[in-house]
Amino acid sequence: MVARIAIFLLATIILSDLYIYIRFFRKPHKHSWPMHVLMWGSSAVIMIFTCVLSLQRNFAPLNLTWLNVYLFLLVVCTFSKSIYVLCSIVGLLLRRFVVRTSCKFEHYAGLILGALSICVYIYGITAGVSRIKVNRMDLTYKNLPASFDGYTIIHVSDLHLGTFKGWRSRILKAEMDSIRRINHNLICFTGDLQNMHPSEIEIMKPFLSPMQGTVAVLGNHDYAGYFKTDPDKEYTIRQRVITIQRQMGWHPLLNDNIIIRSKDKKDSVVILGTENDGKPPYPSKADYTRTIRGINPKSFAIMLQHDPSAWRRNILRRTNAQLTLCGHTHGGQMQILGLRPTQFTQKEDHGLYEEDQRHLYVTAGLGGMVPFRLNMPNEITVITLHKQ
Repeated sequence: MVARIAIFLLATIILSDLYIYIRFFRKPHKHSWPMHVLMWGSSAVIMIFTCVLSLQRNFAPLNLTWLNVYLFLLVVCTFSKSIYVLCSIVGLLLRRFVVRTSCKFEHYAGLILGALSICVYIYGITAGVSRIKVNRMDLTYKNLPASFDGYTIIHVSDLHLGTFKGWRSRILKAEMDSIRRINHNLICFTGDLQNMHPSEIEIMKPFLSPMQGTVAVLGNHDYAGYFKTDPDKEYTIRQRVITIQRQMGWHPLLNDNIIIRSKDKKDSVVILGTENDGKPPYPSKADYTRTIRGINPKSFAIMLQHDPSAWRRNILRRTNAQLTLCGHTHGGQMQILGLRPTQFTQKEDHGLYEEDQRHLYVTAGLGGMVPFRLNMPNEITVITLHKQ
């Protein structure tokens, strides 16, 4: 995880400190040495931390406490400092070429914004990550069988159970309590049950009793790609995730489908489920031909797929699914003035989308490998189907 941006992080740490040193500490002063020790000492710790995490064989440490400590130090000691440096540079340019004044307004703006970034991060890893939103919506279809008018689906995704160890287990419990209180006909889970290894699911499995009977698909984290092991063991790890799901009373769909019949057995809808269909570096293991095998093209079908980018690439043109449910993006885990980081990399990143009276819903999920949320709470989506 850190290895992908290690050079950028190291450059940011060094350049920020060099700028502050040249700007404020270049002239020696007998009282300045404590600030030198604090500045260079904290940066040295973060640089060593960055190098150690970059050399990790796995995507991240199995004990995520180390990653969370690193991120906290990075925000407090580096990110806030970088904000101050940017404000200082912009202010200097403005004072030199636009507004000629002796007031060093950039100094105060940088200090305020840097301190604000620390406060926002602390909020995001505490109160922000604890918020749960139940989002209800009604969708109407012409070809929905009459017996399924009013059929209610709970859509959840991206639990990332390894993140809920310790005090955050109360967040998972609150999420499960919310699911328990909702009247529903079916629960659909669209991938990323774990962070890296099935042992996370084993530990947190007792919390998931309200989700018994869930129909599920795998996400990119449910494969062995984030936990480096021998190639012959990757299949075993994937199978372990599937086995645990079945032990919990879930129904995993692996490029497969199931038929849900009405109480009088006269009507039915089809639940399609493909394995992860992602663009590199994410795994692409979906088999749509196998998934729709034996299904009447006129049937009302609901597709479960982890990665929403598959909707336009494959699902719309290769299946007859009227409703597709996805996760993966977490809604960017933050939203500021209506903007989310995932909007710049993915067209359908959060919410409801429509194309030729066919719908895609992308949920923000219930967790994340990095426990941080800002104006993007954990989401439980309740979808009620109606016959037009």
